[in-house]
Amino acid sequence: MATGTIRFGGRFVVQDSDPASVVTPEDFTEEQMMMAQAAEQFLETELAPRDAEVEALNYELTVQLMRKAGELGLLGADVPELYGGIGLDKVSTTLLAETMARASSFALSVGAHTGIGTLPIVFFGTPEQKAKYLPDLASGNRIAAYCLTEPASGSDALGAKSTAKLTEDGKFYVLNGSKLYITNAGFADVFIVYAKVDGERFTAFIVEREMAGFSIGPEEHKMGIKGSSTCPLFFEDVHVPVENVLGVVGKGHLIAFNILNIGRFKLGAACLGSSKETIELASAYANTRKQFGQELSRYPLIGAKLADMNITTFVLESMVYRIAGYIDATLRELEEQEGGGDDYSESSAGAGARAVKAISEYAIECSILKVFASEALDSVIDEGVQIHGGYGYIREYKVERIYRDSRINRIFEGTNEINRMLIPGTLLKKAMKGELPLMEKTQSLLGELMGPMSLPTFSEPLDKETYRVAQAKKTFLAIGGLAVQKLGTKLEREQEVLCVLADLMIQVFAMESALLRSQKMLSREGGARTEDARLALSMTEVFVQEAMEKIESLAKTVLSALERGDGLQMQLSVLKKLMRAPLSDTIALKREIAARVIRSEHYVV
Repeated sequence: MATGTIRFGGRFVVQDSDPASVVTPEDFTEEQMMMAQAAEQFLETELAPRDAEVEALNYELTVQLMRKAGELGLLGADVPELYGGIGLDKVSTTLLAETMARASSFALSVGAHTGIGTLPIVFFGTPEQKAKYLPDLASGNRIAAYCLTEPASGSDALGAKSTAKLTEDGKFYVLNGSKLYITNAGFADVFIVYAKVDGERFTAFIVEREMAGFSIGPEEHKMGIKGSSTCPLFFEDVHVPVENVLGVVGKGHLIAFNILNIGRFKLGAACLGSSKETIELASAYANTRKQFGQELSRYPLIGAKLADMNITTFVLESMVYRIAGYIDATLRELEEQEGGGDDYSESSAGAGARAVKAISEYAIECSILKVFASEALDSVIDEGVQIHGGYGYIREYKVERIYRDSRINRIFEGTNEINRMLIPGTLLKKAMKGELPLMEKTQSLLGELMGPMSLPTFSEPLDKETYRVAQAKKTFLAIGGLAVQKLGTKLEREQEVLCVLADLMIQVFAMESALLRSQKMLSREGGARTEDARLALSMTEVFVQEAMEKIESLAKTVLSALERGDGLQMQLSVLKKLMRAPLSDTIALKREIAARVIRSEHYVV
């Protein structure tokens, strides 16, 4: 059964979506494109001429450039108009984050400021806190930082040791402790800091740089993102006014986890921007570099790499804007239900609360995107360096910088391992709360899986891919149901099995995102006759086939852990039926895709 707007995250594993409900880059409005162009112009005119200085970690220049970005509205996209921002929808702010990614370390400084630094106040601040801080944060007059990690607690955020104690007069909380690896620390003015009140109640505070007892340690010497500031922080009896408590005492985890979801989503958009830039660099180099008397781009193996890079980026792009569209749609639904005003500019706390609710609904998808995007960029830039050969290892070429910078993405915003644990874990919690019919769907599949499965006729474009995505969902439900049946409450301790379940969900969401986008392109005027639609169909066809090969391998790994003897053979026979479908000539399809990339020297769709 297809749905229009999907209200609850995670439902993609139990039901299908209407392609018309999915936002894709082909839907961008003129206003959204103009905002992206403004960001591109800023990068070209203001940043590019001084890129080397920024990468050398010039605090003064970075702050100066951030203030110029603020004057153009590039820092206030998520800030309501009432507080000096421009209050854009999530698709627009996502496009902005993607565009800014080309700025390397400067993009990280901006992203940390506008996302995890500013949004806690946008979503959880009191009217007084918003009025005091947001106008300066939107303009760049103040820079924000987010302070969660500690020397003894990284992914285990709630294991923080920093403490806060209320003074006898009830006017201040006295903070003691330290934070580690804080982006923007060297030049930030406003810090979102987490500490445990009385050593127990995890709470968020707004700390200002000038507060007595607050000090900033030396810069860390990093592998990549060298132009961004990363320092430890120290709190020695820092007196923070009680009015600087952000949210509710003891409820800091609600802020921390929701902001992490936003950070994961924004990171996905940034990885997309870097992937596109890598394709430009690699394809242009392949067209100019000659070996054995001809350009590298004329060799099929180089073309295959460029095709793979473009396909991966197409799928990632489809995922990014699908999720952004879902968040916007849910925001509109919540607003209509509550009778609120303009979600992006109203002054009440309702807008922020609705935004948090909409984003938290898609916590699963945010984790999926974070894992897929960070690993996709790593694969794309690895091939980009390979195409450059020895030159890719030299700092004069930007692919070397992107390669170093990309590695942190699998650690940022919760490691990929932690996110893989969260994906199936959150899905099961939603099912237990009755938010999606996971168990019911699994039970209804049993009879179908044990009976004969005849292949349908594949006569129309994307028929086979639609069928295979449906089979992939059945595979996940079958494997997941068997894992729950065999392991019960022990499942949460079987991390290898949970990881495979997460990877199955990631592949399903990625496949379906590409499929929905291609279906939507087919439905437009001209349909499959347009060059872009044909290219999208080819990329979807390749990705779905290769994803199904991964799914089959993943499923066999779990089945071998759960079953033995005849039981295993029976499960493998069911899996074989689920995997059946005619194969496509992916070599020929990739040659066609590569030809488009080589001809255009940039990402194509």
